[in-house]
Amino acid sequence: MTTSPPRDGEKERDPSNRVYAPDFLTELFRNPLDPGYGDAAARRATGSMSRVRQVLGRPVSLVVLALIGFLFAVAYRETMAEEPSRATARAGLVAEIKGREAETDRLTERAEQLREEVSRQRDAALSGSQASRLRTLEAGTGLARVRGDGVVVRLADAAADQDGVTGGDAGPSRVLYSDLQKVANALWAAGAEAVAVNGQRLTATSTIRSAGEAILVDYRPVTGPYEVQAIGPRSMRDRFDESRAAALMREVARTTGLSFGVKRVDDLTLPAAPQPRLRYAEPPASPSPSASASASGSGGAGSSSPGPSGPGGSSSPSGGGR
Repeated sequence: MTTSPPRDGEKERDPSNRVYAPDFLTELFRNPLDPGYGDAAARRATGSMSRVRQVLGRPVSLVVLALIGFLFAVAYRETMAEEPSRATARAGLVAEIKGREAETDRLTERAEQLREEVSRQRDAALSGSQASRLRTLEAGTGLARVRGDGVVVRLADAAADQDGVTGGDAGPSRVLYSDLQKVANALWAAGAEAVAVNGQRLTATSTIRSAGEAILVDYRPVTGPYEVQAIGPRSMRDRFDESRAAALMREVARTTGLSFGVKRVDDLTLPAAPQPRLRYAEPPASPSPSASASASGSGGAGSSSPGPSGPGGSSSPSGGGR
């Protein structure tokens, strides 16, 4: 029996005649070093490096290192030369800020004296009932000094925990402006009739904000420890302790080390808030005779006074709460 030789097509389909390329990963693990490195090592071993490169290579490296060191020295010298001027400028700014603060305190004290003098002259000019109603309105709006029993809430930053790498404070251990907002609003809700933060009286237009790391009350900076003082009924302490803000601050104090305390104080005095700046004023419209007659005939039982009848009847300012 004879077999015919395979044709060309059958030869191509024969698996034994296939040529397989080397696997890339196998070749990579077999020869991990690039051939260029091997050639360079071989040239160094045979001493084929040019004499010029051997002579010039080392001095050039020394020159480059010397130039880098010179640049570092110049930069350090310039930095140290500017340091005294920076310190002087900083000391001058600090002294100017303290001087302005002292001047502000002096003017505030003078304004308080003038306000008391105006109040005395006004009380002498007004009748007894009118003066009493005016003092009541001033106490309710924060424009008069008030005195009575109340509560003091004290908040202080935790001891600074320095970060070992950056040197900054580590962890949320600082009192935030929102903490003061929460405490002030909780005191109003507990029945407070007057509230002040570090001696800054809160009114219906007061704000508690932050500017960088500083806390501002009515745009005046306050520093820790922070004391939120409130005058109100005896039940205010218990109602504040049961508030959500007090529970939150106790939890924050437990987890971060922040200081938080509440105490009842007798005979507490809160200063008056600064006089508001009047934007505009308009005289009231004169009522017609018919309107006056109808108003007097309707009686006073259904009418209500636009102002509060006493400190407890005024609406509680928000103290900057959002």
